[in-house]
Amino acid sequence: MDWRQYIEQRPDVMCGKPVLKGTRLTVELILERLSDGDSEAELLDSYPRLRPEHIRAALAFAAASLSSEENVFAETVAR
Repeated sequence: MDWRQYIEQRPDVMCGKPVLKGTRLTVELILERLSDGDSEAELLDSYPRLRPEHIRAALAFAAASLSSEENVFAETVAR
């Protein structure tokens, strides 16, 4: 999946956080709700403009972000 079809980042929308195109729903919100145990059906019910492909795009975006060279645990490892 090409998450770029569904996610954008603009400084004038939600303080520049990545959002689902055409909405003010952040990728962060979708990932947090999923990690809290919400199902896809619950998310779709809570946010009428949300589509299943948005959820898959949020997951693909997270995976792509984690595949970067940046080590998010650098501070922990250095201890």
